[in-house]
Amino acid sequence: MELPMDVSKFLASTLKLWIGGQYLSPSSGKYFDVENPATEENIAKAPLADGKDVEKAVEAAEGAFRVWRWESPSARAKAIRDFAQLLRQHADELACLDALDSGNPVEAMKGDVRMAADICEYFAGIVLELKGETIPGGNDFLHFTLREPYGVVGRIIPFNHPILFAGMKIAPPLLAGNTLILKPAEQTPLSALRLAELAKDVFPPGTVNIVTGDGPITGQSVVTHPKIKRLALIGSVETGKIIAQRAAEGGIKDITFELGGKNPMIVFPDADLDRAVEGAAQGMNFHWCQGQSCGSTSRLFLHSKIHDEVLARLVARVGKIRIGDPMDPNTEMGCLVSKEQFEKVTRYIGLGKDQGAEVMTGGGRPEQFKKGYFVAPTIFSKVQPDMSIAREEIFGPVLSVFRWDNEQDVIRQANDVHYGLTAAIWTRDFEKAAQLARSIQAGYIWINSSSRHFLGVPFGGFKQSGVGREESIQELLSYTQIKTVNAYIGKPA
Repeated sequence: MELPMDVSKFLASTLKLWIGGQYLSPSSGKYFDVENPATEENIAKAPLADGKDVEKAVEAAEGAFRVWRWESPSARAKAIRDFAQLLRQHADELACLDALDSGNPVEAMKGDVRMAADICEYFAGIVLELKGETIPGGNDFLHFTLREPYGVVGRIIPFNHPILFAGMKIAPPLLAGNTLILKPAEQTPLSALRLAELAKDVFPPGTVNIVTGDGPITGQSVVTHPKIKRLALIGSVETGKIIAQRAAEGGIKDITFELGGKNPMIVFPDADLDRAVEGAAQGMNFHWCQGQSCGSTSRLFLHSKIHDEVLARLVARVGKIRIGDPMDPNTEMGCLVSKEQFEKVTRYIGLGKDQGAEVMTGGGRPEQFKKGYFVAPTIFSKVQPDMSIAREEIFGPVLSVFRWDNEQDVIRQANDVHYGLTAAIWTRDFEKAAQLARSIQAGYIWINSSSRHFLGVPFGGFKQSGVGREESIQELLSYTQIKTVNAYIGKPA
């Protein structure tokens, strides 16, 4: 597919950091290669920000904060709505950049852009909920609270949905009156850098800053900076643990995490099997991001009465997925984001085979692809709870299928991992589904559905899957800190 002119021009340019409303070269002069995972070819060089660059970004964000925090909520909301409109206007361009460096299908990435715009507008619409409260007290005092911004916020986003997270995660911190330093994933920096320039006339200089680079240098500089008091990460549990440790080096910080998952989908014999089969395929996010999603329902528990039928139908359904060039609008499933991710996923597929699980479909690179990090959608049956593919997050297109008979046993198995992000329950018996939803240790549960997110519905995990809630008013409020005022007003007349 021929690239749009704007995309070709952008890739041919010297990419720079976005700090203080302008593009800047990295202080060290160092760059890193950006790879197209479908071709294994380098398509750009992105700037490697170090501590000096992060310091510049913090200074710019601090300066902007002194003005931005006093903008009215309606003015901040207007800027976010204008930003959402920009996203829609440049959807094709931004989607192409994501398809090029992430391997996700370009049509799916257009959906990501639209979703980011929708979420920005949702947050803009609830900005007036950033309000305090009055507290009953004695006759001579008035007690009330105010919600105030933190100042400079640091956000670190992952590689699986680059423009979705770059776009939507700008809104809550800015609407609350903060300024932002955003670090995209090392593998997928392109759309965030382009987005910064597109939005240069929407946000005052320094309000939004984009620094690209790796975790040990760039990420650590953001996390440990003493003037960044509020941090948010979407990433793996392992990365979350590192950030939690390193952040303390820069002082006490407020941190929220949206981390990994090993999510169960439980199908009862009375379920609508047509919808359950489709729900299992969609729940794995094969189409959207090749299974590279923390919310994927990667453990499928099928009751023994319907196990064989559902498994056979699911294998047939997954076999119809069109795997191809991420830039082809007809492609439903692209490739993994990097060689590292490809090797990780194929290693887990090997472990599944070695530990006794049976490959029902997939199991490696499709024959038609001689290069590129393509892995066919893979389904394992005869999976046992102690296998690696049953317990560890693979973050790829690998689904583990279990057979169950006893309801208490399946609840125990569903909960017997240290993750707790999502779960899906399929049954026509709503009373049973509601009871099961209370027993499953997960923060986001579907009944007779999977995969979908909804505006205003809190998303987040239990256990090691995270701290805090996003995509809802809880996320907006989390970017404020509460100040209590106790005013002496004297005795009433």
